[in-house]
Amino acid sequence: MNFDRTSYSDDNLKGIYKRLLLPRMIEEKMLIYLRQGKISKWFSGFGQEAVSVGCAMAMDDDEYILTMHRNLGVFTTRNVPLERLFAQFQGKAEGFTKGRDRSFHFGSKEHHIVGMISHLGPQLGIADGIALSQLLDQSGKSTLVFSGDGGASEGDFHEALNVAAVWDLPVIFVVENNQWGLSTPSSEQFKCKQFIDKGIGYGMQAEQVNGNNILEVLSTVAALKQSIKENPRPILLECVTFRMRGHEEASGTKYYPEGLQDQWAEQDPVDNFEQFLIEAGLLTHEAVSAMKDEMKLAISNAFDEALSYEAIQTLAEEELSDLYAPSVQPITKATGGSKEMRFVDAIANGLDQAMEKHPNLVLMGQDIADYGGVFKVTDGLAAKYSKHRVRNTPLCESAILGAGLGLSITGRKAMVEMQFSDFVTCGFNQIVNNLAKIHWRWGQNADVVVRMPTGAGVGAGPFHSQSTEAWFFHTPGLKILYPSTPEDAKGLLLAAFEDPNPVMFFEHKYLYRSLTGQVPDGYYTTEIGKARQVSTGHDISVITYGLGVQWAEQSAKQFPSVSFDIVDLRSLAPLDFEAIKESVSRTGKVIVLHEDSLTGGIGGEISARIGEELFHLLDAPVLRCASLDTPVPFASQLEKQFLANEKLDGMIQTLIDY
Repeated sequence: MNFDRTSYSDDNLKGIYKRLLLPRMIEEKMLIYLRQGKISKWFSGFGQEAVSVGCAMAMDDDEYILTMHRNLGVFTTRNVPLERLFAQFQGKAEGFTKGRDRSFHFGSKEHHIVGMISHLGPQLGIADGIALSQLLDQSGKSTLVFSGDGGASEGDFHEALNVAAVWDLPVIFVVENNQWGLSTPSSEQFKCKQFIDKGIGYGMQAEQVNGNNILEVLSTVAALKQSIKENPRPILLECVTFRMRGHEEASGTKYYPEGLQDQWAEQDPVDNFEQFLIEAGLLTHEAVSAMKDEMKLAISNAFDEALSYEAIQTLAEEELSDLYAPSVQPITKATGGSKEMRFVDAIANGLDQAMEKHPNLVLMGQDIADYGGVFKVTDGLAAKYSKHRVRNTPLCESAILGAGLGLSITGRKAMVEMQFSDFVTCGFNQIVNNLAKIHWRWGQNADVVVRMPTGAGVGAGPFHSQSTEAWFFHTPGLKILYPSTPEDAKGLLLAAFEDPNPVMFFEHKYLYRSLTGQVPDGYYTTEIGKARQVSTGHDISVITYGLGVQWAEQSAKQFPSVSFDIVDLRSLAPLDFEAIKESVSRTGKVIVLHEDSLTGGIGGEISARIGEELFHLLDAPVLRCASLDTPVPFASQLEKQFLANEKLDGMIQTLIDY
C-alpha cells in the first residue's frame, strides 16, 4: 500500500496513527466484553477504520457527520468521552439514549454527530436538510453522511442524491463499499461495476478512493471539502474497503468464500500504516507496544467506570415526559379586526404570518413555489419570501421529510406539504421512526410541521381521499391537529409552528372552499391539546373532528327536540380527554364520529377509554359512526354510501330509543 505523505509532518503522521489505532483497540476489547456478556451486541468495523477516521479528521469539528454501524472511528476522532460511549453500549442512563436505544443508534449535538436508525437510508435525507441550512447561511460548511453499499440499494439513496444534486447542496455522500450487505454480495445488490458509475446519473461529481489507505481518504475528503466551500455542490465518494467480521457478531462470516478474508487482511488499514511509519523511522515496535498498552488501560478504565454506574431505573413518568421536547405554549390572543375567510384562505394567511414571524422557517413541497401548490395555499409566498425559503421539491417525500429534520437539527423550522395526505406513505418511515422518536431517543427535537390535505367528498378516488390520521395516532411522539373551522385552521397552524415538536396538520380538502367563517386579521394561536365545545346539551354527546363537526351540526337540525353536546376534538394528540369526560357526564349517551373507516379508527380508542374510565356515567353503549371498511370509491353515489354521515341519523335515533 502506497502512502503519500507529502502534505503531512512527522507529528501529523503519528497523530493520525493514534487516531486510527484507538477504534481498533476498542474493537478488540469490545469483542472480549461481548463474549463475557458485558455488552449485548456489536457491529464490527474491523478493517474499515481508515474510512471513519479519515473522514472525521478531514471535516471541521462543527460540521455534521451522519454515521452508520461501522463508524466508531468518527466518535473517537470527535473525542466523545469513552466512559459515556461505553455507558451507551451497556444501556446505562449515562449514555446518550438513557438506555432506550443501542450501540450507535444515537447522536450528539455537542459533537455534531447524527446517529442512525436501523432503516439505514433515511440518514441521507437528513444530511440534505443540514446541508440546506448551511447553504442558506452561506457558511461555506459541508455535511458528510455515510451509507453502506447495501444501504445504497434503498430508495432513500436515490431520493437524497437527487435532491442534493437539484439543490446544489454541500453534502459529501460517502459509500463504504465493503463488498457485502450482511450475507449478500455486491453482485446481488447492484448491477453497475462501481458506485462512481452512479454519479453521472445525478449530474454529480463522483470519486473513488482506497478506503483502507488512511492518507488517501483524509487527503481526498479534505480536498473535496475545500472544493465545496468554493463551489457548493454534492459529491459522491466511494471508499473501497472490506468488512472483516460479520454484519454483527452473531451472524458470523461462514458465507465468505474461502481465502477472501486472507486476501483483504493484507490490506489491513492499521497494520499497513503502522508498518509504513516504522519503515519511515517515525515509530518503533517498542513505541507501538507502549502506545497499545496505554490505550488498553484507558479503555479498560473507561469501561469499568461505565460498568460502575447504577443499573438504569425504570420511571414511566420520565419515559412519557421525554416523548416531546419541552415547550411552553403561550397563547397569543387575537387583536384588531376580523374578516370572513374561506378555510383555504385562513391557512394561507397563517402560513404568511408564520413566515414573517419565523425568519428561519423553510417551506418545502411539490409545486408550492411559483405555482402555489395544487390547492393554491402557498400562492404568492415564494415571491414575497424568496424561493430559498419556499422551495419546490422533486417527488421525493422521504428525502424532503428527512430534510425537514435536518433543518431542525441546525435550529431552523420546517414545513413539508404533502400534495395529498395519501402520498405520505412514500415518506412514512421518516415520520414514524425519525421525527416521532428522535427526541425520546437522544434529546434532539424535530421542529417540523407536515401539512396533510386530506379527506373525501370531492370525488377524488382511493388515492387522493383517504383519512390517514389514524396511521399516526398510533405513533408516540407525534402531535396531530385537525381543525374544522377557518379560525381554528389559522390559530392551530400558527401554534404548530411555535411548537418545537413534529406536528401532523390535517386540512380537509372539502372544507377548503366550501366553508367560510370569521377569522382574526392579526397573529394569534389556538391552544394545542384543547377541544372546542361546539354546543352544550344534555341528551346525546357527539365526539368528533374535521368534517365530522359539520355533519354533527347538520344532523342535530334534524332532531330539534334533542339537546346535543358536540365536542370538536381538533387536537387528536395530545387528546383532550377531560373535555370528553365533561361531555359524557352531561349526557350519558355518546356517539364517536369520524370520516375514517370503522376498524382501527381513532374512534375505537376513544370509545375504549370512555368504556374503561367513564362506564359509570353511561346510560347506553358507546356507538362509533365511521365510514365503510373499504377504500374510498370514486363515483359520487359510491362515495356518498361510503361516508360515515350516511349512518349518523340512524345512530342518533338508536340512542334516542335506547
